[in-house]
Amino acid sequence: MAQLSDYLAMRREAILQAWRAAVDADAKQTTASMLTRTQFNDHIPGILDAFERRLRSEPGEKAQQAEKAQEVKHGITRWHQGYRLQELMREWGHLQMCLLEELKGFGVAYPDFERDALAEAGRHLAVLVNEAISESAAQYEHMQQEEAASHIDDLMGTLTSVLEIERRRSTLIHQAVHDLGNNLNSVGMTAYLLGDKKIAEADRVEFADILQQGVRSASGMLGELMQLARLEAGHERREISAFDATALIDEICDLNRAVARERNLFLEVDPSPPLPVEGDPGKVQRLVQNLIRNALKYTEQGGVRISRGEKEDSWWVSVTDTGPGLQAGTDAPLLNEMKKATEIAAETEGKSPGVTDDDSGTPRSGAGAVSAPKRSTRLPSGEGIGLSIVKRLCDLLDASLQVTSPAGRGTMFKIVFPKRY
Repeated sequence: MAQLSDYLAMRREAILQAWRAAVDADAKQTTASMLTRTQFNDHIPGILDAFERRLRSEPGEKAQQAEKAQEVKHGITRWHQGYRLQELMREWGHLQMCLLEELKGFGVAYPDFERDALAEAGRHLAVLVNEAISESAAQYEHMQQEEAASHIDDLMGTLTSVLEIERRRSTLIHQAVHDLGNNLNSVGMTAYLLGDKKIAEADRVEFADILQQGVRSASGMLGELMQLARLEAGHERREISAFDATALIDEICDLNRAVARERNLFLEVDPSPPLPVEGDPGKVQRLVQNLIRNALKYTEQGGVRISRGEKEDSWWVSVTDTGPGLQAGTDAPLLNEMKKATEIAAETEGKSPGVTDDDSGTPRSGAGAVSAPKRSTRLPSGEGIGLSIVKRLCDLLDASLQVTSPAGRGTMFKIVFPKRY
């Protein structure tokens, strides 16, 4: 038996080559062709070592546990490599046939070798392969159960997330409808008052102005609801082209200067050289326009500052206002999502949320964090819809949204876009 063991050890490389050739020739085995030589051999050399030790063992001596451990490890590796159970069993069958051919060749080369000993070696081989297949099948069953349990956990987590998203969406829509209803009630009441023939001319002019504002507000909110509906329905698509981000942002700011002057606010843009990028300029314009208009709408004093910059693979634009700041109350269902997105972005860059240069509340360049709100107030009417549109457009453009809003110190929205898609 020691002589046979030495012979098999000497023939190791030929056995492994014959085994690989047999597997490659098997049309029902497709996974092995994608593996390197080392990946394919895996723990089999260790198993062959154990088989050779078994041949040298005394009659009745039990196989070592190390041999079973190698068989289990091989089964686990094949699972991770994408083998089907049938493929693994056929692979073991090919290995058994290759070893039987070696035993046959040994018998021919050494005709004086005892036939009973050769038959005993064949029995050892059959036991080895049978045990290996049994261990592999048991391991596959266990891992399938673990995978199924993991899928159930994932599905339950996803279902919980979907239900939470739907709850927040319902809250957001409910708020928007409530705000829209208030606007329409205001329009209706103003129109009723205008119908009074006894109303003074000065009051008539004032009521007409209020009526026009109400109509514009209701129309704007309906437009935002339509935008949000299209984004949620997946009707928007990216249309990628090259453009100058600096020129685009300058143009957006020029379009909004009249609104800033009307509200006695400043609208400043930090100077920046040309910034050639790829992206969807139309959606970038909508996104930045939405943030600037939102900032101007809810800022009473001071104004809005626009900054932009670039890194190796990305570029960014930030919109900072001097308004009251966003406060995460029960009427602000989107702010928690923005905070989560900001925390994820901060973790990706290896930074801590809420870091500032000093106590002025001005974020460090690239920090992009959400400060924990210190008190709860209601979001301004309809703001949740606008922020939802911003978030949806960021998702569509693979952009990260970061928001910093210290209580009473204004708000900074920073959006980081890829330079290339």
